[in-house]
Amino acid sequence: MQVFDKIISDRGSRYAVSGGPAADRATVAAMLADLTRVKRFQKATHHSWAAILGGEGVKDDDGESGAGQLILQMLERAGLYDHAVIVTRWYGGKHLGGDRFRHVADAVRHYLRETGLG
Repeated sequence: MQVFDKIISDRGSRYAVSGGPAADRATVAAMLADLTRVKRFQKATHHSWAAILGGEGVKDDDGESGAGQLILQMLERAGLYDHAVIVTRWYGGKHLGGDRFRHVADAVRHYLRETGLG
């Protein structure tokens, strides 16, 4: 799993993006478990993720309404199958409104660009 930490900061909220190959939901669960073993990531407010596993799109907003769907749409557009992408957010105390979707999309774009998968 590759982790890109501290890639976006806005009004106190901070974002990271992680991901890697995933064959099934158990692999995604293991990735999330590995990520949250790191103390900093344990304290995160949201770990939104999506993957296309065996041709089926799966996602979890983890309280960040709509984030999983946005990640899934971006993976579909990129044609990235059997790969999970996790966007982590540490809430900074101020609501970001629609900017939070822009930040999720920017985080996924960062992951795709840095890994050469996009």
